[in-house]
Amino acid sequence: MEKDDRKPLGTLRKEGGHEQAEERMEDWFNESVATNEFEEGEVVRGRVVHVGSSEILVDVGYKSEGTIAAEEFRGQLPKVGDEIEVYLEAKEDNEGLIVLSKDKADKIKVWDAITRAHEKGVPVEGRVIEVVKGGLAVDVGVKAFLPGSQVDLRPVKNLTAMVGQLIRAKVIKLNRRRGNVVLSRRSVLEEEREEKKKHTMEVLAEGMTLTGTVKNITDYGAFIDLGGIDGLLHVTDMSWGRVGHPSEIFNVGDQVEVVVLHFDRDSGRVSLGYKQKSSDPWERVEETYAPGTKTRGKVVSLTNYGAFVELEAGVEGLVHVSEMSWSRRVRHPSKIVNVGDDVEVIVLDVNRGAKRISLGMKQVEPDPWTMIEERYTPGTVVAGRVRNLTDFGAFIELESGVDGLLHISDMSWTRNVAHPSEVLKKGQDLETVILSIDRENKRISLGFKQLQPDPWTTVAQRYPMGARVTGKVVRLTDFGAFVELEPGVDGLLHVSQMANRPINRPEDLVAVGDELGLLVIRVDPNERRIGLSLKELAHAVEPPAEMGGGRGRGKKGKVSREYDYDDEE
Repeated sequence: MEKDDRKPLGTLRKEGGHEQAEERMEDWFNESVATNEFEEGEVVRGRVVHVGSSEILVDVGYKSEGTIAAEEFRGQLPKVGDEIEVYLEAKEDNEGLIVLSKDKADKIKVWDAITRAHEKGVPVEGRVIEVVKGGLAVDVGVKAFLPGSQVDLRPVKNLTAMVGQLIRAKVIKLNRRRGNVVLSRRSVLEEEREEKKKHTMEVLAEGMTLTGTVKNITDYGAFIDLGGIDGLLHVTDMSWGRVGHPSEIFNVGDQVEVVVLHFDRDSGRVSLGYKQKSSDPWERVEETYAPGTKTRGKVVSLTNYGAFVELEAGVEGLVHVSEMSWSRRVRHPSKIVNVGDDVEVIVLDVNRGAKRISLGMKQVEPDPWTMIEERYTPGTVVAGRVRNLTDFGAFIELESGVDGLLHISDMSWTRNVAHPSEVLKKGQDLETVILSIDRENKRISLGFKQLQPDPWTTVAQRYPMGARVTGKVVRLTDFGAFVELEPGVDGLLHVSQMANRPINRPEDLVAVGDELGLLVIRVDPNERRIGLSLKELAHAVEPPAEMGGGRGRGKKGKVSREYDYDDEE
């Protein structure tokens, strides 16, 4: 058996003496053996003997050292004496030096590791470097392709977000000659999910509390990943209060603590609860919100019949439109409040079984109608503001919570008001007279015309029957003309009183704006009517003196026949 006295790599060889000659023969023999053992294209181990600025000198036990460009070490230069693996490209170059490569050695090691991972079905680690057509490029030592369908358990819409992430994936296709590597991250995630699912199935039980991740949100709830098993957290189990949409409470990716409400081991279905972590606030509602309690809340929704007010999370009460104002007739709650308003309310009634609370807003202030008769008496002149106009009158706000009605019939003594807007404007300040008060029905009747004396009370004295008057035609109708005798006092000139001959239409004889001399033939102060006549005035005119034996005046009050339009002779 030969004795191997070969010196370690990198030691200097010396000459001289018989023994040295034998050593040189043995070294030559060993080097020859070593040289025969080296094959180009193999990875061998060597020792760093010199580190330069541009080259690294490595002794691999050959007759000469090999050099490697410093840039192949990518800034992490070795130290003298370090042992490294290198790739033997050629035993000699043109200068007789061995040709080595660190890059190629590293790549061969990577390919060997990838090949072993592919054969054994174990994952490899890599970093996503860019988005490419159809998927992602991943650096696993060599550039590998990760198809978009294999990135995750579910389709990933934004692949760019994956760039820079360190991932674990399985090698599903490998072609070393062409340098092609195809990965699947989905396979790794599926295995991890199955492992988690197995563990979760073993420990999951109804009533337990555990933490999961919001995986998906729908209109009816949120799916929570409990660890390989998805559970449904229904919207009705998210809060004791009102929830419009699950996204109001949760976002995808949130870590949430939930309670297992139901678990079907056969189907794997899990129902979860979030609000169940706390007690139902309705269990103590009768103590917290006893009738008569004054509290505050936020308006969360409006309906035609009222407003729902949230008193606390999970507890809402209804303010009916009839409980919003002492005096105003509220047709819709939006006239008083808006969603989001903070309001003060009084608890009127509580029904814990039906989960209903009746609230009042007007009860926060005292009822202004309880002492109304002490503050207002009929005949008193009061100041107010026109709050609203209707077809039948105007509502005048006398004070907060107290309105009075000014009917159109009480707006003018003489004018026939068709609509309040002819006389008043909304927001106008106005003085009125209180006509009557009905405390039980919360009604006050007001008058505006009563501030002035009624001109019709003395109209019979000022316009007696048979009086001759002058007036202006202000309006024509089918049956005659209305003539203004003074502001606020009109008389009617009927078409039958316009002339002795038949008149088909009033406009055939008179027009608006005409000044007429007329005779009062009727006065009715109660009905507020004055009858006027044009033809009777003609009969009342004094006849001219007799000329040539002309016919004189007949009976008193009659006019001569020459004014009788019916007699053609």
